[in-house]
Amino acid sequence: MLYDLPAGGVEPGETITDAVKREAKEEACIEVEVGPLAFVYEYAPQLNGEKYGPVHTLVMMFECTKLSGSAARMPEQPDPNQTGVKWIALSRLGDIQLYANIGKQIQNYAIHKRNIDLIEEQRL
Repeated sequence: MLYDLPAGGVEPGETITDAVKREAKEEACIEVEVGPLAFVYEYAPQLNGEKYGPVHTLVMMFECTKLSGSAARMPEQPDPNQTGVKWIALSRLGDIQLYANIGKQIQNYAIHKRNIDLIEEQRL
């Protein structure tokens, strides 16, 4: 079984942080406060035997905090391959198969909290 984090693209007229909030709501039915940019993940299919398909992707991972009163659950219209919603303890990330295999990087970020600046032109 593969586990994945809520994710998706940015829609027209939407900021990246708005997209993070929307995807968390759509895929796990939770409200989140979007914190700092934690890290960036790149999947280059030509360098990885196309193990996740042919599309080159760049993913921005943000630290998020679940807002109180918000409980994760399966959405009414889940993604086609989604079978559930489950919190996994940081200490157990090595025991599961994440899509993509970034469990160690998530654990490392949680320990060291080394952030990357997100520079948004509209805020300059």
